[in-house]
Amino acid sequence: MASFGFGSLTRLLALASVGIVAIGSGPAGAADAMEKTTLALPTITLGFLTQDIASDKGFWKDQGLDVSVRIIQGIGATNAVISSSVDFALTSGASITRATARGLKLVALATLLNQTDEYVVVRKEIADKAHFDPNASLKERAQMLQGLTIAVGGTAALPDTVLKAIQKEVGIPRDAIQTSPMLPGEFVAAFSRKAIDGFVAGPPTPQQAVVDGTGVLVTDSAKGEPTQYSPISASLLLNRADFCAGHRSICEKMVHGFVMAAQYVHDHPAETLAVIKAHYGANNSDKTLEASYEAIKSMTPLPPVTLPKMLENSDLMNVAAGFLKQEEMLPRYDDIINNEFVK
Repeated sequence: MASFGFGSLTRLLALASVGIVAIGSGPAGAADAMEKTTLALPTITLGFLTQDIASDKGFWKDQGLDVSVRIIQGIGATNAVISSSVDFALTSGASITRATARGLKLVALATLLNQTDEYVVVRKEIADKAHFDPNASLKERAQMLQGLTIAVGGTAALPDTVLKAIQKEVGIPRDAIQTSPMLPGEFVAAFSRKAIDGFVAGPPTPQQAVVDGTGVLVTDSAKGEPTQYSPISASLLLNRADFCAGHRSICEKMVHGFVMAAQYVHDHPAETLAVIKAHYGANNSDKTLEASYEAIKSMTPLPPVTLPKMLENSDLMNVAAGFLKQEEMLPRYDDIINNEFVK
């Protein structure tokens, strides 16, 4: 997959809002002899590092699988699987449990991150004015979010869900924080010119704000915050519940590529960092990317199985965020998990 800076990312996602953008596939000649499949990502983020590694290191190609990776913004990635526009998506546990509660049949195949991978960041001068104590409890730290304008990746997407769940946990009224849905490149620029007070995002953007001294972490996903929803399923590989029955070989190869990539993250730090720099180095310092790698590695489970508790916590977060009613929580979660290809 090619390397994209924030400017390129903004243009890609703008295109994705009216269609599907393909950002990677095997060579045309070789692909003709391969099994072909499609994978949707809701954005370009370091939280999907295992996809970058599987693509860059040829883990799918070596198995005879040609994976076309497409950007479909926010919950559109899950909707694309539901509509059969793509075969697989990397999304969140919150997406699959909401879909299941509404009668849509999806299955979780692998969890590549066992924390939300979403950090709440505010501008440093706001934190200084509020006498922010990074060692205080989350409830104390998050109080300063009241009255602020916080950018999220999209309404009801994981960043928005995390923020609203935190509001519920610490007792901040829903309308006491103004959320502003933005593309990542847009909120980075807005944060720089102080048009927003903070944002919710995954690496490397939060680490960049900390390294350059412009922002502070209100919550730290690498520590499992908010901890009452930890562990949780993020960077979740899912597809339609009936897909693997008819395409077993594709599912085996797709999941195996991710399993190899997760192991690679832990076993090859220098090589993994080189992949990260190839994709994100144009807009981030080495120090930012090194901090981001350590965060992602700490959240990458081995093996990348999906546990029922991860999806239950996703449901609980949905309820806290107001995107799911308590009575809509699933009675059990084993039925929407298939770990057979991970083992």
